[in-house]
Amino acid sequence: MNPSHSKGNSDSSRPISNGVDLAQKRCVPCEAGAAPLTKEEAERLMGQLPYWKLSSDAKSIYKVFKFKNWLQAVDFTNKISAIAEKEGHHPDIDLHWGRVGVMLTTHAIGGLSENDFILAAKIDTIA
Repeated sequence: MNPSHSKGNSDSSRPISNGVDLAQKRCVPCEAGAAPLTKEEAERLMGQLPYWKLSSDAKSIYKVFKFKNWLQAVDFTNKISAIAEKEGHHPDIDLHWGRVGVMLTTHAIGGLSENDFILAAKIDTIA
């Protein structure tokens, strides 16, 4: 086991994104027992996601997208669904008239993984 992946490790040398645009990466299945990103790692990746918010416990990220009407919000939600299925990583979505809230976390590890940031970046490309 790579010591930089141990739970609670704040080692900033863990390879995160490797300088590659997050929207160009693919989500990968999480291994059982994998550690979620530390708050410091999550904060570094947040710099690539304009207007996304990191939760205070650093276990999820959230963004609200606004639209002119219900149909635009539904269409956007359907586009997110297609991306999520392709990536095998699924957000929690709050659909309202003219507004879509998207929350990402990796439930299997109880916090954030790079997959959450990859999917967020892909969602931003269709907004």
